[in-house]
Amino acid sequence: MLKKFVTVRFVLSICLFFSVLFAGYSIYYKIKYWGFNFAPKQTTDVWTIEAHISFEPTGDPIKISMATPTVSDEYKILDEDAVAPGYKINKDRKNNRVVLSSSPKEGTQNIYYRILVFDNEYGKGKIRSPIRPEVEKPIFDEQRLTVAQELLKLSDRQEGDDVQRIIRLLNQTPPDPTVLAFMPMKKSQKEITEAVSSLLALKNIPTRTARGIKLEENKKSFTPDLMLEAYMNGRWILYNIQTGKKGLPENFVIFQRGGVSLLDVEGGSDSVIKFTVLKSISSSLSLAGPRAKLAEMKNWYDNSIYSLPLMEQNTLKWLMIFPLAILIIVLMRNVVGVVTMGTFTPMLISMSLIKTGFLPGLVCFGIIITLGLALRAVLSKLNLLLVPRISAVVIFVILIMQGLMIMGYRMKFDVASSAAFFPIIIMAWIIERASITWEEDGPVNATREIIFTVLVAIITYFVISSEYIRHIMFAFNELNLVILFIVMLLGTYTGYRLTELRRFAPLVQKKGK
Repeated sequence: MLKKFVTVRFVLSICLFFSVLFAGYSIYYKIKYWGFNFAPKQTTDVWTIEAHISFEPTGDPIKISMATPTVSDEYKILDEDAVAPGYKINKDRKNNRVVLSSSPKEGTQNIYYRILVFDNEYGKGKIRSPIRPEVEKPIFDEQRLTVAQELLKLSDRQEGDDVQRIIRLLNQTPPDPTVLAFMPMKKSQKEITEAVSSLLALKNIPTRTARGIKLEENKKSFTPDLMLEAYMNGRWILYNIQTGKKGLPENFVIFQRGGVSLLDVEGGSDSVIKFTVLKSISSSLSLAGPRAKLAEMKNWYDNSIYSLPLMEQNTLKWLMIFPLAILIIVLMRNVVGVVTMGTFTPMLISMSLIKTGFLPGLVCFGIIITLGLALRAVLSKLNLLLVPRISAVVIFVILIMQGLMIMGYRMKFDVASSAAFFPIIIMAWIIERASITWEEDGPVNATREIIFTVLVAIITYFVISSEYIRHIMFAFNELNLVILFIVMLLGTYTGYRLTELRRFAPLVQKKGK
């Protein structure tokens, strides 16, 4: 009983099932953590943020401390470096700052800090924080406190939560007279942030500032944008200080949070920091390594085909498509029942068509086969032995290709020059096989096999010539394991082929009568 149950087909079916599970998980992992995509030539924006720090030395030892962004769910850091000749550079990862130190210097100092970020996605801008921070109440005189309390009452007429209502009230145009009594007509982002924080403190809502950079292509020499974070419902929520909109804006990188300064310079005066943003395009596959490193799966990536040099990868891109071409041939021969000139001859012809181009390749193939069959018919009259006869056919094929190439060059026909890409031995074997079939089974069967060979080659060509399919088979090469077990399962199929169903159809009709 057990022997009947554990058949070859059953074992192969189990293997196919597990290969599908493995391929599915592997594809999911590559898409989620390595950034792979089903579309070819998928690119990723890589943003270079450059901070330019300039100051005048005072003659004392110099120490510069600047806040830097950290890896978050909204973006990933590809690389960072500092251009500061003569300075010692240290990274304070605990406080997310870069520290540069130097002995006293003379003349205006210019220091550049660069960071490359990618996968900058839209984030919710909400950071969990189970510990509620203490609120430092503002010190107001009686008159200013009265005005602040009146503003809190007026803010209740606005839409949104407590933070959004206050921000929208202070940015209202024209401003309410009570707002003018609390802050000036022309107000900066910093003044609005301080006013909102003071009013929220009266409502016992903790706040902190956040400075960041909006990633806009070719935007130069600008200061960081100021935003406000408020502690609501057990987490810090980011707000736009001008519109009151919640969440981290798209393409926004935060450099500094809280009361810590963005830049501290000791031993220098008149310090200025300006930012420049540049965008570049990089292949998603080329960023798979950094993504794997961030996902703590660098060893897996280093032992994959994607860590190989580009030349080897380009070779494997074609090798990875072969199993799919083989599957097509197995289906056409074992399921459809098509007879071809050789088992894998159609696949080799389809690969040649990719090199030559579809129509030029078919034209050259037709000319070579036609002339080769004519010459083979002459050889059959001479009663030569097998090996010399095939050798002569090979030489004839080479001479035909030579003639086509010369003709193409003289007449400026690209079609003829495509002949060199066809495998000589395969062409000679097709001619020999077709001639033998012609002699033994007649011209109809020989012509049918040639037509079926070309038909299967065309079907295979349109599959493997697709850039999408080639990309998928290379990027998700675990699919070849699935194809392996499908091919093996097809090897256990002993039923009728589709062509045989048509062949035996009259018998079925006769039995039905």
